[in-house]
Amino acid sequence: MAPSATATPASLGYRFPAEWEPHAATWLSWPHNRDSWPDKFEPVPAIWAELVKTLAEFEPVHVLAGGAAVLAEAQSMVGSLPGVTLHDIPTNDAWTRDHGPMFLQAPAGLPPALIDWEYNAWGGKYPPFHDDNRVPQTVAAELGYRRFVPGIVLEGGAIDGNGRGTILTTEECLLNPNRNPTLGREQIEGYLRDYLGAKKVLWLGRGIAGDDTDGHIDQLARFVGPATVLAPLEEDPAEANYEPLRENFARLREMCDQDGRPLEVIPLPMPRPVYFAGQRLPAGYANFYIANGVVVVPVYNDPADDEALATLARCFPDRQIRPLYAVDLILGLGAVHCVTQQQPA
Repeated sequence: MAPSATATPASLGYRFPAEWEPHAATWLSWPHNRDSWPDKFEPVPAIWAELVKTLAEFEPVHVLAGGAAVLAEAQSMVGSLPGVTLHDIPTNDAWTRDHGPMFLQAPAGLPPALIDWEYNAWGGKYPPFHDDNRVPQTVAAELGYRRFVPGIVLEGGAIDGNGRGTILTTEECLLNPNRNPTLGREQIEGYLRDYLGAKKVLWLGRGIAGDDTDGHIDQLARFVGPATVLAPLEEDPAEANYEPLRENFARLREMCDQDGRPLEVIPLPMPRPVYFAGQRLPAGYANFYIANGVVVVPVYNDPADDEALATLARCFPDRQIRPLYAVDLILGLGAVHCVTQQQPA
């Protein structure tokens, strides 16, 4: 089914801001699903508490913590922090980037709004996901926001935007038959135009080893300015990520923004491979989160950590760069960007 040409967010003047634009808040979901961190869940709530505490220094933080036990733990660990609001909204898991609402910036005279994409746990990999899929609807009702419902599957980690109409994504994810099997590239781009105001969609190829999302862009390429992109490069030719990352980097260097300006592509290093119980984990530095006055960057006690932090510092000289030790977090197959969702000012 093709997207409607009437009453879409873009046609009404709503816009999808860049992550570095001012935020009203950050949203997270409190971790409780032990299956996501098998055999090593114990450190996870403390990681969330550290992240919430860091973000709350710079902007309000909303935490979904549905059910008595989850709410009580979140209350005990972060509930007393200034600027933190807990919501008794149930979730199946903690990956707010993908199951949470995608907030839009409203034009003058229209109410604030969000997009409620369908969510199927990355192609039906991790049922149940019914509570996660209901999160945007519940948040819209609680906030009194207008809710746009495209009716197709799309996760927040699958796209990145420059706030001016250029969207980055990957073929591996958005063209995967486990998301929207009846939709091709042109139809997907139509939805991105209608709901996110996309003027240009830039397609990369494959994701990194260990990534169970089928190639989310937030592990591969991130806008840090209107025509500036950070992208990881692997230096070891024997490494599994060497070829796909070089192919993506080469594509980016041939790409232009919505106004025809060539992208400036800045390399990020890659950490050494991280394994747990024999499983390759999707460790990388591109999964950072940009908030008001701060960029939170996953680190791994790796020699490349310092270079990654220095690169981010050069890109964001007006923000603090805060490392977050992410080896235990990445056991759940996601990092800092995966667990956060911005609400624009």
